[in-house]
Amino acid sequence: MSDPRAEARQASRPTAPGPARVRYAIVPVPRLSLQTVARRSGVHPELIRRFVALGLVEAERDASGGLVFEATAPAALARVQRLRTGLCLNYASIGLVLDLLDRISMLEAALRRAGTRSETPPWT
Repeated sequence: MSDPRAEARQASRPTAPGPARVRYAIVPVPRLSLQTVARRSGVHPELIRRFVALGLVEAERDASGGLVFEATAPAALARVQRLRTGLCLNYASIGLVLDLLDRISMLEAALRRAGTRSETPPWT
Protein backbone atom coordinates (compact mmCIF):
# COMPACT_ATOMS: atom_id res chain seq x y z
CA MET A 1 0.00 0.00 0.00
CA SER A 2 1.09 3.52 -0.67
CA ASP A 3 1.54 6.15 2.01
CA PRO A 4 -0.83 9.12 1.45
CA ARG A 5 1.49 11.49 3.33
CA ALA A 6 4.41 10.59 1.09
CA GLU A 7 2.26 11.19 -1.99
CA ALA A 8 1.18 14.61 -0.64
CA ARG A 9 4.82 15.58 0.00
CA GLN A 10 5.77 14.49 -3.51
CA ALA A 11 2.90 16.48 -5.04
CA SER A 12 3.81 19.64 -3.10
CA ARG A 13 7.42 19.69 -4.31
CA PRO A 14 8.18 22.25 -6.99
CA THR A 15 8.85 20.70 -10.33
CA ALA A 16 11.69 21.72 -12.59
CA PRO A 17 10.73 23.66 -15.70
CA GLY A 18 10.38 21.63 -18.85
CA PRO A 19 12.73 21.83 -21.80
CA ALA A 20 12.72 25.06 -23.78
CA ARG A 21 10.67 25.00 -26.95
CA VAL A 22 12.28 25.98 -30.21
CA ARG A 23 10.08 27.35 -32.95
CA TYR A 24 10.92 27.21 -36.61
CA ALA A 25 9.17 29.26 -39.23
CA ILE A 26 7.38 27.08 -41.73
CA VAL A 27 7.24 29.88 -44.23
CA PRO A 28 10.01 32.42 -44.74
CA VAL A 29 9.37 35.72 -43.03
CA PRO A 30 9.09 38.47 -45.65
CA ARG A 31 11.67 41.21 -45.39
CA LEU A 32 11.14 44.72 -46.69
CA SER A 33 13.74 46.80 -48.48
CA LEU A 34 14.55 50.35 -47.48
CA GLN A 35 12.70 51.72 -50.52
CA THR A 36 9.58 49.67 -49.75
CA VAL A 37 9.54 50.82 -46.12
CA ALA A 38 10.05 54.44 -47.20
CA ARG A 39 7.20 54.22 -49.69
CA ARG A 40 4.81 52.51 -47.25
CA SER A 41 5.57 54.85 -44.37
CA GLY A 42 5.97 58.10 -46.30
CA VAL A 43 9.33 58.78 -44.65
CA HIS A 44 12.44 59.72 -46.64
CA PRO A 45 15.00 56.87 -46.85
CA GLU A 46 17.77 59.03 -45.38
CA LEU A 47 15.63 59.74 -42.30
CA ILE A 48 14.98 56.02 -41.94
CA ARG A 49 18.74 55.41 -42.04
CA ARG A 50 19.13 57.95 -39.22
CA PHE A 51 16.41 56.21 -37.20
CA VAL A 52 18.25 52.91 -37.64
CA ALA A 53 21.54 54.52 -36.57
CA LEU A 54 19.84 55.95 -33.47
CA GLY A 55 18.27 52.59 -32.64
CA LEU A 56 14.69 53.82 -33.01
CA VAL A 57 13.87 51.25 -35.72
CA GLU A 58 15.21 47.70 -36.01
CA ALA A 59 16.93 46.69 -39.26
CA GLU A 60 19.38 44.09 -40.48
CA ARG A 61 21.85 44.00 -43.35
CA ASP A 62 21.35 41.68 -46.28
CA ALA A 63 24.15 39.92 -48.18
CA SER A 64 24.81 43.00 -50.32
CA GLY A 65 24.95 45.33 -47.27
CA GLY A 66 21.55 46.97 -47.80
CA LEU A 67 19.08 47.52 -45.01
CA VAL A 68 16.19 45.06 -44.70
CA PHE A 69 13.29 45.45 -42.30
CA GLU A 70 10.61 43.34 -40.67
CA ALA A 71 7.05 43.74 -41.93
CA THR A 72 6.26 45.78 -38.80
CA ALA A 73 8.79 48.52 -39.64
CA PRO A 74 6.26 50.97 -41.17
CA ALA A 75 4.20 50.78 -37.98
CA ALA A 76 7.31 51.42 -35.87
CA LEU A 77 8.17 54.42 -38.05
CA ALA A 78 4.64 55.75 -37.65
CA ARG A 79 4.98 55.41 -33.88
CA VAL A 80 8.23 57.39 -33.92
CA GLN A 81 6.65 60.08 -36.10
CA ARG A 82 3.61 60.33 -33.78
CA LEU A 83 5.86 60.80 -30.75
CA ARG A 84 7.90 63.42 -32.62
CA THR A 85 4.96 65.50 -33.79
CA GLY A 86 2.46 64.82 -31.01
CA LEU A 87 4.74 65.35 -28.04
CA CYS A 88 7.44 67.49 -29.68
CA LEU A 89 10.18 65.14 -28.50
CA ASN A 90 13.72 65.03 -29.84
CA TYR A 91 15.04 61.71 -31.12
CA ALA A 92 16.99 60.89 -27.94
CA SER A 93 13.81 61.36 -25.92
CA ILE A 94 11.86 59.22 -28.35
CA GLY A 95 14.30 56.38 -27.76
CA LEU A 96 13.76 56.67 -24.02
CA VAL A 97 9.96 56.80 -24.39
CA LEU A 98 9.99 53.74 -26.68
CA ASP A 99 12.10 51.81 -24.16
CA LEU A 100 9.71 52.76 -21.35
CA LEU A 101 6.64 51.80 -23.39
CA ASP A 102 8.21 48.42 -24.22
CA ARG A 103 9.00 47.87 -20.54
CA ILE A 104 5.42 48.75 -19.56
CA SER A 105 4.10 46.27 -22.12
CA MET A 106 6.35 43.53 -20.73
CA LEU A 107 5.23 44.23 -17.16
CA GLU A 108 1.55 44.25 -18.15
CA ALA A 109 2.03 40.92 -19.95
CA ALA A 110 3.69 39.48 -16.84
CA LEU A 111 0.75 40.65 -14.72
CA ARG A 112 -1.70 39.02 -17.13
CA ARG A 113 0.25 35.75 -16.99
CA ALA A 114 0.30 35.89 -13.20
CA GLY A 115 -3.44 36.44 -13.13
CA THR A 116 -3.29 39.76 -11.32
CA ARG A 117 -4.52 42.93 -12.94
CA SER A 118 -5.02 46.41 -11.73
CA GLU A 119 -8.54 47.76 -11.64
CA THR A 120 -7.74 50.61 -13.99
CA PRO A 121 -7.53 49.96 -17.72
CA PRO A 122 -4.11 50.32 -19.37
CA TRP A 123 -3.35 53.84 -20.51
CA THR A 124 -1.34 52.84 -23.59
